[in-house]
Amino acid sequence: MPTPVDRFFREYVNVFNRSLGSEVDVEGIRSHFSDCFVAAGPGGVKCGENNDDFADTLRQGYAFYQSIGTRAMAVRNVKTTPIDESHHMARVEYRATYDKPSGETVEIDFAVTYFLAAQDQSLTIFGFVAGDEMALYRQHGLLGEA
Repeated sequence: MPTPVDRFFREYVNVFNRSLGSEVDVEGIRSHFSDCFVAAGPGGVKCGENNDDFADTLRQGYAFYQSIGTRAMAVRNVKTTPIDESHHMARVEYRATYDKPSGETVEIDFAVTYFLAAQDQSLTIFGFVAGDEMALYRQHGLLGEA
């Protein structure tokens, strides 16, 4: 039986996949994030706000994903660690599928760790830590030579 955290990320991936079409489901994606959140990765730690600038960033991000041939995202596994009754940490393992210009299909596995707030029977992302996705894209020939 899927947990609430599993269901949350499966819905998040559904919105992600819908957004790879002609129109980004900005409100669907934004509904998964807190009013403010922290993003950490190889480029450092940044604070974000769930506002119109974030909506613009999402549109730009999905245009990039489409430009490198992103076809679909799937959740492979969700490992949840409770922090307290209102907060959780979830390591989500994904598999993304890309179509290269050559016609070759590439699948890339990666993981992101999220921090979730639980309030009024709903979850929101208030932070996440991601690896170097650009390095993965280069390694798999989606951005040119590695």
